[in-house]
Amino acid sequence: MHCQPLPLAITGAFPPLFLDYISQKAHLQPFYGHFPTLSNFEGQLKDKSQFPSSHREVLVKALERQYKHLPIKPNLAVLNDPNTFVVTTGHQLNIFTGPLYVIYKIVTTINLARKLKDAYPDFNFVPIYWMATEDHDFEEISYFNLFGKKYTWQTQQRGAVGRMTPRELGEALKILPERVPVFEKAYLQCDNLADSVRCYMNELFGGEGLVCIDGDDSELKALFLPVIEAELKHQQAHRISNATTQQLEAVGYHTQLTPREINFFYLDDSLRERIVKEGDVYRVLNTDLTFSQEEIIALARKHPERFSPNVVLRPLYQEVILPNLAYIGGPSEVPYWLQLKGIFDHFQVPFPMLLPRNFALYINSVSQKRAEKLGVTVEELFWDDVKLRKSFVEKTSSLSLELSHEKRAIEEVFVNILRKAISIDKTLEGAVNAEKTKVLNTLENVEKRLQKAEERNYETEVNQLLSLKSKLFPNGSLQERSDNFLNFYLNDQTFLEKLLNVFDPLDFTFNILTDEESEEEANSAASAVGRNSQG
Repeated sequence: MHCQPLPLAITGAFPPLFLDYISQKAHLQPFYGHFPTLSNFEGQLKDKSQFPSSHREVLVKALERQYKHLPIKPNLAVLNDPNTFVVTTGHQLNIFTGPLYVIYKIVTTINLARKLKDAYPDFNFVPIYWMATEDHDFEEISYFNLFGKKYTWQTQQRGAVGRMTPRELGEALKILPERVPVFEKAYLQCDNLADSVRCYMNELFGGEGLVCIDGDDSELKALFLPVIEAELKHQQAHRISNATTQQLEAVGYHTQLTPREINFFYLDDSLRERIVKEGDVYRVLNTDLTFSQEEIIALARKHPERFSPNVVLRPLYQEVILPNLAYIGGPSEVPYWLQLKGIFDHFQVPFPMLLPRNFALYINSVSQKRAEKLGVTVEELFWDDVKLRKSFVEKTSSLSLELSHEKRAIEEVFVNILRKAISIDKTLEGAVNAEKTKVLNTLENVEKRLQKAEERNYETEVNQLLSLKSKLFPNGSLQERSDNFLNFYLNDQTFLEKLLNVFDPLDFTFNILTDEESEEEANSAASAVGRNSQG
């Protein structure tokens, strides 16, 4: 697999806050700690060196419980070693892994752990996949796209998705274009979706040392109890995050994270609802559950697992229970983490490095040859359809479709006309300029008609171009945000291995992935060149 880097900014697919962060704009530095460079990890290791050994013990025991049903598991005991640290990514439990970028996040995380081990051999680095098991937005995880078809999970189950029974996905497995044993085993043999995801991720990446963690765990939540109590009593996260948000918005950025006064849900079987405070009473929305402060604090101490952090406090929960150095996220995640540093500072928890995941567009050999035949570059494929079509016709046509020369000539004619008109009557200036505008507008319309007429002459080629664009950018979005990895894995069982070999976790560009020529193809091409040179 060949990799061609493309600057993220020219793709037009990333928000300004994210681009300015990876460009290390000075005004953003107060919103994070260390920027993710290999040398900066030395400082991050020092920051996290005081991670409590008691937390490590709880973490390892929790992971051993979560992995107990898997016959082959990663080395969990190494996390008890004070010289062991983790790098983490996370995502919702999308069925069949969801969009391709979920795989890219995991590959980035694994490769970062490898790179850190090479640079800091005295330490151990474990790649972690944080499974968003407590999330209750079922619609977002309920589908995936394979070979242009959308597969959807229909269920009446409610509450935290990690607790849902996945057996209903047996119907989806039956209608896939071919059998996928790794998912058959995960969805048909596991009791809940959390176990299913751990099962198939262990099959796909366990050999690379990936560890999946489920935060829906009473003993792990007990480590977070000081924050749970502080949030219930004082609601500090809301105030701190709002102040940071105002600072970011004051310098022109759009922010996406909106904190609540209480940033916890109440979690129970088939239930995940917000906790709100009304006067002195704590209420769970859409239920009859109410508590006094004394009662809800007592409940938290007895059942911390019933308190599920939302997007504002989940990152803090992660950092409290993991000896984590860096979070690997996408163009939406990294910006909202920038809104949270003040909360980390308040609770005296080291803020992790924020590392953009790898981004990629995979172009198979057929699409690559079609693009070469049409004479279109990878950069141009990121343009919208109107601009792409116009540029293609202008490049391909032997005629000049622009009337810029003619427009300049008209401008010069009207300069002379205006001079004469003003010498006769100065009040004619407005009328002359109005006529000039009319003529130039007419030329604009003629130019557009010439463009459309020439487009019709190249209708076949234009349709081929737009078909290629549609294939590589399904529904007008980036391939990685729509297609599932099975689109490529089913045809190439080494696809994941190739990604692991080609992605550089500290290269913040857009990777254009293409198939390398086989030796047979290369020899054939060389023979053809030789024959042509002799002819």
